Amino acid sequence: MSTFMLIAMVVLFAAGVPIAIAIAAASIGGIAFFTPLPLLVAAQKLMTSIDSFPLMAVPFFILAGNLMEAGGISARLVEFAKTIVGGVRGGLACSCVLTCMIFASVSGSSVATTFAIGAILIPAMARHGYPKSFAAALQATSAELGVIIPPSIPLILYGVSAEVSIGSLFVAGFGPGLLIGGALMIFVYFYCRWNGWGANDHVDRLDLLSAVKQAFLALLMPVIIVGGIYQGVFTPTEASVVAVFYALLLGVFVYRTLGVKEIVGVLRRSVISSTIIMFIIAAAGLFSFLITRAGVPATIGAWLGEMMDSHLTFLLAVNIFLFVVGMFIETSAAIIVLAPILAPVAISFGVDPVHFGLIMVVNLALGMITPPLGVNLFAACQVAGLPLQRVIPKLLPFVLVCLVCLMVITHVPEISIGLLQFF
Repeated sequence: MSTFMLIAMVVLFAAGVPIAIAIAAASIGGIAFFTPLPLLVAAQKLMTSIDSFPLMAVPFFILAGNLMEAGGISARLVEFAKTIVGGVRGGLACSCVLTCMIFASVSGSSVATTFAIGAILIPAMARHGYPKSFAAALQATSAELGVIIPPSIPLILYGVSAEVSIGSLFVAGFGPGLLIGGALMIFVYFYCRWNGWGANDHVDRLDLLSAVKQAFLALLMPVIIVGGIYQGVFTPTEASVVAVFYALLLGVFVYRTLGVKEIVGVLRRSVISSTIIMFIIAAAGLFSFLITRAGVPATIGAWLGEMMDSHLTFLLAVNIFLFVVGMFIETSAAIIVLAPILAPVAISFGVDPVHFGLIMVVNLALGMITPPLGVNLFAACQVAGLPLQRVIPKLLPFVLVCLVCLMVITHVPEISIGLLQFF
């Protein structure tokens, strides 16, 4: 049954069938042809897969990200980042990374970060003499931080799937997020100096006091959300609702940039995005139930135990596997299908499940910027108005930087779990 389901799913992917439908169809086929279970089980498992309180955070964080974009919060964060790092050569490009780090600490979504920040900074970088292909590649890569720095939707999904504390995952996400963000800014600084880009980045830059005054309330948003989670004021799910209300408060009553028309558009985009993700989660949950019932996790665990003689070889094999998987399978689906399989195996090799969650999410986040299923890459190309083939050559150096960071995160677990001792 498992072989049939995997082959059917891959064939449907290759035929261009939407991911959620492909996973659901392969699962239903497995039930119909290889099990005595009634098809009613498919409907039941589709519903129970999304019947989870932590999963309620997904649509709310998506809505919060869209409200931030439409309400002008993202624009204020951009101006603040330009003030902080925009005074040096290549500073505008560095501000792209910094803004994405700040925006990621609220939106939880890399695609939302790409559209919200890219719509402002890609044209701005082009006006300052940066190649548009470089700007799009940098934006796609920087937005990857949206799924690493908490609150992160993929971290929530991993926590639910692997039965790991979401709060602990959020704490652990800071180290890898800061490492990747810092590495990208250092690389961008020297890369821009090497190519002679960004000599006029200081133009149109606000003074620090004006930038802080303009962005102060926007900057309070991640402080309230993340601080509230870590202080135990509210859960990650409740934090997503707080984020929505705070974004509405700023957009409607403070900045006065959100009217009825804008809110309707935001709700429409958020419903569509949430529905797609939840459909994928439901289908992947059904798929995961069937392969677990067939004993696949236990078989893979036993095989890995025989083939791998240490946790180092296991981590190397898992990194290669997840990097390839991320190129072809949507992140949410990959986490929900693979986390219940791989997390117990990782624990058997002595790998902390929280640390493994960060390894998994960072790996799959790289899949968001690599063809053929790089959703961040496609979003950045759409914002920049460029074909994919023009952006890929500029993307390769950023992928290499992220891969180096991934190796450090994998083999230095303190980067992920070091902060847990303080919470």
